[in-house]
Amino acid sequence: MNKMEYFKKKFRILLLDILMLVVFILFDQFTKYLATMDLKGKHPIILIKDVLQLQYLENFGAAFGMLQNQKIFFVLIAVIILAVIIHVLYKAPLQKKYTLLHVLLVLVASGAIGNMIDRLSQNYVVDFVYFSLINFPIFNVADIYVTCSTVGLILAILFYYKEDDFRFLSLKPQLTREPKYMKHTQDKK
Repeated sequence: MNKMEYFKKKFRILLLDILMLVVFILFDQFTKYLATMDLKGKHPIILIKDVLQLQYLENFGAAFGMLQNQKIFFVLIAVIILAVIIHVLYKAPLQKKYTLLHVLLVLVASGAIGNMIDRLSQNYVVDFVYFSLINFPIFNVADIYVTCSTVGLILAILFYYKEDDFRFLSLKPQLTREPKYMKHTQDKK
């Protein structure tokens, strides 16, 4: 693969990441809009009696209501997480086995951005899904993205990827004879 082909393929993959990110964020924001329009100031909507309901909540904290009124802290953490995700997505090799990594990191980024949009525009996050069966804290679609993709990342790191699969993140220079843009471009079977 020559340098131009490499950069075209990398561009297409990153463009797909951005498109997924936009779709996930729009879906999160749409569900929060619906929750605000249909649930705010109203009784909860029971989906499964004594198990699952939709209930509007303005969350001024983090997950499960922790760290109330720490907007600057949450935005700073989100920006750091997003910077790390962008770096990893950019550096990830052009192998099919990294598709899972791309999807999971895009989901984490989508959740972080979705909740950051709420914090910056309203000073709180709109939550609306409530598992009353176990009295689980009320959450939203962005929280689902972050939680499920983080669990997926942990499982992928433990059982799918090998330690060597992340050498592209090493700060040590890789000794190789091929040009830098060619590293990790061959699909391994």
